Amino acid sequence: MKRILSFIAVFIMAAPMFAREYSFEKDILYKGRPDAYTEKMCRLDIAYEKGTEGRPVIVWFHGGGLTKGKKGTPAPLQKDGAVIVGVGYRFVSEVSVEETLDDAAAAVDWVLKNITSYGGDLSKIYLAGHSAGGYIVSMIGLNKEYLAKYGIDPDKQVAALVPYSGQVITHFAQRRKQGIPALTPTIDHLAPLLYVRGDAAPMLIISGDRELELYGRYEENAYFVRMLRLNGHKDVTFLEVDGFGHSDMAQPAHMLLLKYIRQRNK
Repeated sequence: MKRILSFIAVFIMAAPMFAREYSFEKDILYKGRPDAYTEKMCRLDIAYEKGTEGRPVIVWFHGGGLTKGKKGTPAPLQKDGAVIVGVGYRFVSEVSVEETLDDAAAAVDWVLKNITSYGGDLSKIYLAGHSAGGYIVSMIGLNKEYLAKYGIDPDKQVAALVPYSGQVITHFAQRRKQGIPALTPTIDHLAPLLYVRGDAAPMLIISGDRELELYGRYEENAYFVRMLRLNGHKDVTFLEVDGFGHSDMAQPAHMLLLKYIRQRNK
């Protein structure tokens, strides 16, 4: 684990970068229309530079405890020319966690089929998300059944999985449905920890400050990283952003993700 001091993170965020001229397409339906709720929620936004090609693609899953939040293409990621895809998905107040994860997998399928039209490179697909979005990234990246439904192998078709402060035990929204308290840890078929393996895609795992994070989120992720490595995973990077808690750690984490992508695509 590498601890990133808060003043360094602030410096990274404040570092001058050339302005990029991004264009946007919004509310693209990526899933069929069996009902009005799916049609409303299963949409995505794209931020991209016109006339470019071979760009890394960041598929971004928002947070909100799987029960709220909204899709978007975070402005701090619009720095290096990467194509940003912001994914909306159905909430577990209306559907099961498995159905939400299927939405995420369907969105990745849409990206792989269409993103070259926006300048994206299919060999540079990064799945990233904060909090509930981080949980989604880890689940569909490690439990291969979700993407396999769409003929996708995440180990071969995803450049890296990048969860920010993601739950790796069973998500608290699911535990709440089962009447399990938020501070009672559970590991079942909906826990990324159940699927740790050595042959998964590369991973960049980012946590907020261990003393400021939500519940034991830092310790969850530290154990997650340890178990991935014990299972033979050779390409896991774990960063802790000092001075930032759960709600605000995404800002410095965005800059760390861009740096990670630059280093992997030199």
